[in-house]
Amino acid sequence: MHILGIDVGGTGIKGAPVDIETGTLVAERYRLPTPEPSKPGAVAGVVAEIARHFDWQGPIGVGFPAVVLHGVTLSAANIHKKWIGADAAALFTEATGCPVTVINDADAAGVAEMAFGAGRGRKGVVMMITIGTGLGSALFIDGRLVPNTEMGHLEIRGKDAEARASDAARKARGFSWKRWAGFFDEYLNRLELLFSPDLFILGGGASKRFDRFAPYLTVRAEVVPAQLLNDAGMIGAAMAAQQAISR
Repeated sequence: MHILGIDVGGTGIKGAPVDIETGTLVAERYRLPTPEPSKPGAVAGVVAEIARHFDWQGPIGVGFPAVVLHGVTLSAANIHKKWIGADAAALFTEATGCPVTVINDADAAGVAEMAFGAGRGRKGVVMMITIGTGLGSALFIDGRLVPNTEMGHLEIRGKDAEARASDAARKARGFSWKRWAGFFDEYLNRLELLFSPDLFILGGGASKRFDRFAPYLTVRAEVVPAQLLNDAGMIGAAMAAQQAISR
């Protein structure tokens, strides 16, 4: 079964049809810039344009940077504040003419990694952290998702963790990977204190440079890079749509 997966990010929105059985993209992904300002109507227009690019007429899954409850976005981490309280699922369904399921973007990436990537077959407590414009988190207990954890907003030294330890923060402050790793390691140690995970999976754009900062991480838990890289959000979003159909 093929389902269109779309990943809404702070700087770009990308999508591709996904083979749900294998967790692979069946066409080259299509990416467009996230509109500025990223208000609901503008973002829905880009999502619709991606669907038109693939001439899509079936179910769609969308990973979105917010707490998502029953299709409604309850926060707006790296997206316009107009999204708070918006019925994202209804908005995207109207824009595309297709049934749309919406899931938190980090949860989507984590679901994909647990099924087809670095978390496959792993039990116990697993935390997926996506490192990009912000810090996304997905928590799994024996393979089951605890949704909407949003641990990028954990307060460290009086600030959101992502203001200190995201890849965007690294770039804005001109830090080397070694210097930035100290901030990110402090964040991982706080998560370890709270959740005692068996495994951290690191995804998002920065995970491609895992070898540059991994030597400076001091947590007890095993730390590995994500295997699906930037495809994880699209794959997991498509899987969420498939699960919605199966209910």
